Amino acid sequence: MLQVRPFDIEIGQHKVMLNLADARERGLNAGDRVRVRTKGAATTAILDTTTQMVKPGEIGIFTEALKELKSPTSVDVLPAPKPASLCYIKKMMDKQKLTEDQIRAIVQDIVDNNLSEIELSAYVTASYIHNMDSQETEWLTRAMIETGERIHFDTHPIMDKHSIGGVPGNKVSLLVVPIVAASGLLIPKTSSRAITGAGGTADLMEVMANVEFSAEEIKEMTEKVGGVIVWGGATNIAPADDKLIKAEYALSIDPYSQMLASIMAKKGAVGADSVVVDMPVGPGTKLAAPENGRSLAKDLIDLGERLGIRVECAMTFGGSPVGRTIGPALEVREALTVLENKGGPNSLKEKSLSLAGILLEMGGVAGRGEGYKAAEEILTSGKAHKKLMEIIEIQGGNPQIKSEEIVIGENCEDILAPTSGYVVAFFNKRLVELARMAGAPADKKAGVIIHKKMGERVKKGEPLITICSSSDWELESAAKDAKRQMPIVVEGMLLERYPRITEL
Repeated sequence: MLQVRPFDIEIGQHKVMLNLADARERGLNAGDRVRVRTKGAATTAILDTTTQMVKPGEIGIFTEALKELKSPTSVDVLPAPKPASLCYIKKMMDKQKLTEDQIRAIVQDIVDNNLSEIELSAYVTASYIHNMDSQETEWLTRAMIETGERIHFDTHPIMDKHSIGGVPGNKVSLLVVPIVAASGLLIPKTSSRAITGAGGTADLMEVMANVEFSAEEIKEMTEKVGGVIVWGGATNIAPADDKLIKAEYALSIDPYSQMLASIMAKKGAVGADSVVVDMPVGPGTKLAAPENGRSLAKDLIDLGERLGIRVECAMTFGGSPVGRTIGPALEVREALTVLENKGGPNSLKEKSLSLAGILLEMGGVAGRGEGYKAAEEILTSGKAHKKLMEIIEIQGGNPQIKSEEIVIGENCEDILAPTSGYVVAFFNKRLVELARMAGAPADKKAGVIIHKKMGERVKKGEPLITICSSSDWELESAAKDAKRQMPIVVEGMLLERYPRITEL
């Protein structure tokens, strides 16, 4: 028996650590699978070895495995066989088709943390190189749905919205969800946190209310007020998706069939009957040209039909940010301004009404071609604002919150136009980089305010953008980087100078 040394650290998989001497004595190596047993409990884990962190006769056990073992004081460790899913991953590498059972076995092992980081990376890479066909993608999606929690509503239809991302400032869910819910339809919006962006929808909603709820709580709240805006990662809905996203992010790849399954699994798990997918198209987005969007739309609609979900796709302009803000608090303030009918950017209002209008038509509360007008009436009448306040209240926030009360970073600096003229180029990724350098999304108050967009005239010395942060040193770093490489180009502006002047 080995004495347990608890490592109270969550690492996203079942892992244990042995002293190198103990590992050698048992014929084990780092990366091997081991079966860890104690009285009344057992789990399979991936082995790490050390010469310092764990003494001979001890075993370090990380949080995930500790929970499975019910926090024992001593355990036995034995070699464990490799899961069969590794053979199926190898089949993918060899361009062989998989059966439904084989795909489900892979997904189940992902959910059960039976695959090491290297093995999971091998699966993601194989998916990227050898794309699954439509039948395999359907099986993958169903497996992702069935290996997690599902929400079953008594009332239908259930509506949902998804954006494939790629455009900054895309705060439209804060308008779409309350518009749809105010129409009498149910819309349980589970959202993501930012991975590479400056603020996911869950990050934005968290400025105003709690976003972490169980599947049962999501069902109860949705049935009570018509909609929610919550973080999907707090539930056990399609749990394989979150694990796969981490591996994809580390490799900077997005396998096509996996992307399709990821989108539809989350929707299927919340019981959605009708889904509108926002597909931003343009430079710097995931869809560089309209033909890419049409191909994706066809595949999403086909997959939806296989799953019994009606899907409509809306190609939207992604060449510049939605609205004029990037960063959680700034985006929330802008969205509330529109909901309060105090103005706000036209790009945000138009896109939100278009997407909400499609859902109203799909849900049968507006006729074909009448959705936009119906959504606009709900917005301008104040019904959408009232509904968002109800959603905020049921999620534990302040239902009296006003746009001007949203606090942004106290440290701000304007980045000025170096010359007069029209804005002729806009670099979305640079704007996101600057917002992240200022601290977003971890610092909810950090971000970028955009004063001039494509085609607008600016005078020399006028602000192009304002960078805000809670940290003076992060602001200084972001502002310095913005001046080094401007995110917005004014005609005639000097882009670079050679030889470069290096700082001493």
